[in-house]
Amino acid sequence: MPQIRPRTDADLDRCIEFLRTVHDKAAYPVNWPADPRDWLTPPNALGCWVISTDDRVTGHVVVTRGEPGEALVERLFVDPAETGAGLGRRLLDHCVTVAAEHDLALSLEVADNCHAAIALYNRAGWRETHRSPITWAGTTASAAIHFTPPVD
Repeated sequence: MPQIRPRTDADLDRCIEFLRTVHDKAAYPVNWPADPRDWLTPPNALGCWVISTDDRVTGHVVVTRGEPGEALVERLFVDPAETGAGLGRRLLDHCVTVAAEHDLALSLEVADNCHAAIALYNRAGWRETHRSPITWAGTTASAAIHFTPPVD
């Protein structure tokens, strides 16, 4: 059974390894970070978590503080070899729990070229709230799509 736990420094090499595969296959992140270790740990993180299957790290997510009273899902990705196993959905659900524990409104944004991620959010019941133009993605993406979690 997959387990979610706080990410440790020892997990970073494994996360970077399959992040590279995600980037190559699905263009996430749109721009490869100059320092992937640093990118995986934003300074405003409430926490960083991994999901592991059979003691092998297979997914990653971060919840960051946004504006006062708000939190964001960031750095969510799953090893492409594990796609379809429900790991991304479990990580999303974990983020909802973390935000609720801190009494924060949760949201996320995704570049409009990240089709698999968008499909995941839609299947999980997240609602698109709006789109905003982006210029940092070159020609690969033109908008950030903003989502909020389902309402119980």
